[in-house]
Amino acid sequence: MVRKHLREMSFGVSDLLVAKPQLDELSRQVPLLYVLLSVNSLAVAYSLSDSAPFWLTTLMPVLLVVVCTCRVFLWMRRPTPPDAASARRALNRITVIAAILALAFVTWALALYSYGVREERAHIAVFMAVTMIGCIFCLMHLPQAALAVTAVVTIPYIAYSLYEKNTVFAGIAFNTLLVMLVMIRVLMNNFRGFRELVNSKEEMARLGRENLILANTDNLTGLSNRRLFFAELARMLEGAENTQGFVAVGLLDLDRFKPINDTHGHGVGDRLLEAVAQRLSQVQWEVPDLVVSRLGGDEFAFVGPLDKRSAEAVGVRLCEALAQPFELDDLVLTLGASCGVALSTDASGSAQELFNRADYALYQSKKNSRGQVCLYTLDHEREIRSEEALERALSTADLEAEMQLHFQPVVHFDTGAVQFVEALARWNSPVLGPVRPDLFIAAAERMGLIHDLTLVLFRKAVAALGQLPECVNLSFNLSAQDVTNPPTVLNLVSIVRQSGVDPRRIMLELTETAVMRDFRQADQSVTLLRSLGMGIALDDFGTGYSSLSYLHRLPIDKIKIDRSFVHALQDQSGHDLLRSILMLCQSMTLECVVEGVETVEQLATLRELGARAFQGYLFAKPMPMDALLAWIDADESEVARPARHAAQTV
Repeated sequence: MVRKHLREMSFGVSDLLVAKPQLDELSRQVPLLYVLLSVNSLAVAYSLSDSAPFWLTTLMPVLLVVVCTCRVFLWMRRPTPPDAASARRALNRITVIAAILALAFVTWALALYSYGVREERAHIAVFMAVTMIGCIFCLMHLPQAALAVTAVVTIPYIAYSLYEKNTVFAGIAFNTLLVMLVMIRVLMNNFRGFRELVNSKEEMARLGRENLILANTDNLTGLSNRRLFFAELARMLEGAENTQGFVAVGLLDLDRFKPINDTHGHGVGDRLLEAVAQRLSQVQWEVPDLVVSRLGGDEFAFVGPLDKRSAEAVGVRLCEALAQPFELDDLVLTLGASCGVALSTDASGSAQELFNRADYALYQSKKNSRGQVCLYTLDHEREIRSEEALERALSTADLEAEMQLHFQPVVHFDTGAVQFVEALARWNSPVLGPVRPDLFIAAAERMGLIHDLTLVLFRKAVAALGQLPECVNLSFNLSAQDVTNPPTVLNLVSIVRQSGVDPRRIMLELTETAVMRDFRQADQSVTLLRSLGMGIALDDFGTGYSSLSYLHRLPIDKIKIDRSFVHALQDQSGHDLLRSILMLCQSMTLECVVEGVETVEQLATLRELGARAFQGYLFAKPMPMDALLAWIDADESEVARPARHAAQTV
């Protein structure tokens, strides 16, 4: 039992957490102890002032009171210890000082004892008993000191009483010792509860810190998550307002993560994201106050007190780090990332507004310069305002009345005959006037109106098909959001069935982006549409990263080579690449259409490479249905003239 109490009172490593709370409690109680000692000492000195020497009744108590007073002031001015180890050293000093002062007081009291009569000796006995009780209560949060004071006072007092052979006062001393031991036991029980309370609070605080870390950390990558990112962004913006500093936000989107994830599975995708996070973390450690976060999926972000040049440099470093191949066991994977950056000085606003600007810059980076860093500028601000006006006009537009279709022919080289006409959307807004298709289609996708727009245009296209000659078929573009939206696909099927037209005369064009969005759903949609008899063409072939794989995995009837390859024909590399694509299509018995043919020279070169079907301004620009019908009804020689001229130049 004694060993257990001694072990509980020792300052072990486990008590480091309790040291500072002990010191805090003592700072409120020890000054009261010194006041108690001072008052009781003066009372004892006064009661023996007539019988004891001057130095015992005046000089000694005054000296003790001065020491107590100095200790009170020291306690009132005591600074908070910086750590638990410092607090523990302070507790050791307090224990030693308590024992020394207790020895001084008991020595003085016993020195007075021999000068007193029965009543005065009783006063001294009461003084020591009451003082010990007060010490134990005031030092209850430091059992070492309380026990030291009890031992220093009680043992000399009992020894002196036995030496004097005064049975009454010896009995009082032993009785006092018994009371002290009981109080020490109660003190130890209370201190054990105090220590458990402190430890439980510390455990709760630790769990709270861990929960806070978990709440602000991405479970997969270990980076900070979206919650902490916005908290740090708000904090930095608030600090920047006071210091007129910079805050930069950068958003990163992995360029080829989704096809890798679909091809190799989510396990490889998760490991790849972990490897991405490690590279981003290396840059984060090298840039002071930079916070890199995973917002979700394959989207990452950074925020930091960076100026324009530093922010762009960080974005470049991150993109370069992610452009290097990743080695996962026997796999070597290449990702790359695009980055958009916005600075708080570009325009005033909230954290969400700054984030939106960075997101717009990221969109421009992915659109115009994949793998690069795009800084948000005032030009982007003007574009956003134009887009806002466009979205307002589109949200109130009468799609049925305002949306029209123009048609551009696809001509076969050998005969000059029109195989297909591609339906192209046109919008002449009563508010904005004519609006470019790429602008209002992108706005419709952002606003969630693309499905309604597609169905309106498809009804018009199917109705127009009835006006075309039987030998001319219709080609219609689907948005990336349409082909992965089952209700839209079912509505397309319903429109065709209700129209009574032959589904085999309809070719639906979808881009690689539409396939990459959700390959499984895209595959199901394509299968359903082809089961009805409609054909499927892969548009803008060659502009993505995984087109070849989709040629094998999807039931594609036709591909349309993007106009960018035609523009690159003058370069030998572009010439060879286009030849390879045409040979690939021939080996897979896929019909191929070359878009963007504008000159007879281009047509002649393409014919030499083996192309057979073409679309472009050389033959006809997009036109309304009336003009198209007139164009088709024109003299065959006029329609086929570009083809004949190209044949002569070959």
